[in-house]
Amino acid sequence: MAEGSPVGNDFARLGRRALAVLTLINLFNYLDRWIVAALAESMKHSELRLSDTQLGSLMTGFIIVYMIAAPLFGSLGDARSRTRLLGLGVAIWSVATALAGLATSYASLFAARAAVGVGEAAYGTISPALLADYFPRERRGRVFAIFFAAIPVGSALGYIVGGLVDHYFGWRQAFFVAGVPGLVLAALALRLYDPPRGAQDSVVGSASHAHAVSLGGAARAAYAALVRNRPYVLTVLGYAAYTFAIGALAFWTPSFLERTRGIPKAQATVQFGAIVVVTGFIGTYAGGWIGDYFLRVSRQAYLWVSGLVTLVAAPLTLLALAAPRPAVYWTAIVAAELCLFASTGPINSAIVNVVSPHMRATAVALSIFTIHLLGDVPSPSLVGLLSDTRSL
Repeated sequence: MAEGSPVGNDFARLGRRALAVLTLINLFNYLDRWIVAALAESMKHSELRLSDTQLGSLMTGFIIVYMIAAPLFGSLGDARSRTRLLGLGVAIWSVATALAGLATSYASLFAARAAVGVGEAAYGTISPALLADYFPRERRGRVFAIFFAAIPVGSALGYIVGGLVDHYFGWRQAFFVAGVPGLVLAALALRLYDPPRGAQDSVVGSASHAHAVSLGGAARAAYAALVRNRPYVLTVLGYAAYTFAIGALAFWTPSFLERTRGIPKAQATVQFGAIVVVTGFIGTYAGGWIGDYFLRVSRQAYLWVSGLVTLVAAPLTLLALAAPRPAVYWTAIVAAELCLFASTGPINSAIVNVVSPHMRATAVALSIFTIHLLGDVPSPSLVGLLSDTRSL
């Protein structure tokens, strides 16, 4: 660790603070991302008169911008102040979210949601790399479990807050409620300590390497090195397949419950949101804890845990979609969600552990680009298109 850097209890305290702030930001990150799913039916029947294909494209457009911006912020995150980039990203997505509430057409709504992707790309690529420099390898499964537990909680709050605000005040006001808190969070991000790259790893890269990453040619070399990293590539491809399925399910499940199961819109969004909160928190933390426990036995523990729980989730998801009885499909939804969320902590821990500390933001960025390009960029729109053509 560099001379003058905090050590011992001071560094541990800063790590806990960073984990708390970044987890809170991650919660609002996913609240903002999935509030669109809760508002989809109201926007469809509003003065904007959106089709299912257009509704699906709101998520697709966001993800496309998100994944394109991610490599840029990945390179910057390995060479520049990570806390400043975080603050900038959170501020951008907060303003863009509020602007969605002022949209007067599909085009302006699409532009606002796409702009959210720029801000979230900065946050999504840099946060895991920053946390990895606060905590040692053997604790990262639990640390990432806490951090990523904000995904289901935030996503569920997107459904719940979006559904309730939409019901009582309208869909435009829901975007305002989601956007404003981000400006406070941006200020908190700027106050975080940015530790040296590799501070918690046994092998810390040299200063000359850190300087080289700041050069454009070295950034290209970093991406080339990642493509040649077989464990990294296979992990990311598996993550992409997972993301394809979960992206479509997360976006369309509330509408599926309303249209196919006959559950009222407000009830569908709140019930599904409540399930996501509980199963997401329990599943994500359990997956991280189990991954850390078995890491003492095998270096492949994170990958085995992630793969097995995802495999179990597949038939449970099919049962949830096909079963006609509420007692069966609600139970299957709960079980499938538990398994799906248990994969989150281990898979992300594996990604940061198999690469150099000085390439972690770049590795996360390439992962984001790949899992969305092959995953939830096409899946919501494809399901929406299928719904339109089959009149579902």
